[in-house]
Amino acid sequence: VQLQASGGGLVQAGGSLRLSCAASGRTLNDYYMGWFRQAPGKEREFVSVISWSGGTIYYADSVKGRFIISRDNAKNTVYLQMNSLKSTDTAVYYCAAGQYTGVYGYNSPPFYKYWGQGTLVTVSS
Repeated sequence: VQLQASGGGLVQAGGSLRLSCAASGRTLNDYYMGWFRQAPGKEREFVSVISWSGGTIYYADSVKGRFIISRDNAKNTVYLQMNSLKSTDTAVYYCAAGQYTGVYGYNSPPFYKYWGQGTLVTVSS
């Protein structure tokens, strides 16, 4: 399975971007799709996750109310709509796919088996 993230770029504070993550190699039935981000000098942090059906969605407190995650299973693609962007949102954003095993939580990187290469989001203040 390959995950290809795209949509990053430079945006002013208060602006919006939409990230996409396209999966290839197989359909991701029963996989949760998550977004993480990593700012320079910081650890990778959880942003959001969505279940296969879309019935389960979680957001980090730092993005709740500003970011919206969605998926199009017919296109094997997950999206992250980012609104009201802040300079603190500047990071490389990674998409990931994983299945629930009961060992790790959705917000933990080991939960995810497949990772995309990352796309850089820079928010200027």
